[in-house]
Amino acid sequence: MSKRDNIISAAIDIFTDKGIEKTTISDIVNKAGIAQGTFYLYFTSKMALMPAIAQVLVNKMNVRLQHDVRAEYIEQQLDEVIDVMFKFTYEFKDLTKLMYIGMTQTEHLHDWEEIYTPLYQWLENLLSTAQSAKNIRADINIKYTAKIIIGMIETAAEQNYLFDDQQPTHIESHRKELKKLVKYALGIS
Repeated sequence: MSKRDNIISAAIDIFTDKGIEKTTISDIVNKAGIAQGTFYLYFTSKMALMPAIAQVLVNKMNVRLQHDVRAEYIEQQLDEVIDVMFKFTYEFKDLTKLMYIGMTQTEHLHDWEEIYTPLYQWLENLLSTAQSAKNIRADINIKYTAKIIIGMIETAAEQNYLFDDQQPTHIESHRKELKKLVKYALGIS
């Protein structure tokens, strides 16, 4: 692992454990096993770590989607996308909260769309293939639709796991409605 990656990993652990406000750069460098000066070669402050932490989270989600979305047809692929993103949000809810808090407290919020670009592109490819096969509506803009769908799924999962702390039956009902809505919007019967 590179020194930069080691710093990011240490920061995730310390931030998750102590919170952003109580974490110091000394805490991070001690956990990473590096000199404090080395930290500043990579990041200007602890808050400057936030885009890197967001990138780690988005990369993990992208890898998970690429690995777990295996169905042949778009209807099932969309079900898998939603299921993976819900499960991922539950699994990484502490890191997701940390990422949101950190990104909104920095000047790096404008980096959000760039960080999400690989995720959007992955879904664009999936939708484009389905559109070429005439399995979804021909009149939708794939680029915008991919962003909207990712945002919708992510928001629904976060509402259930980060804010509402719903019962499993309510979460499953929410997920089923989301699946119906996405398929309806894409013209899948």
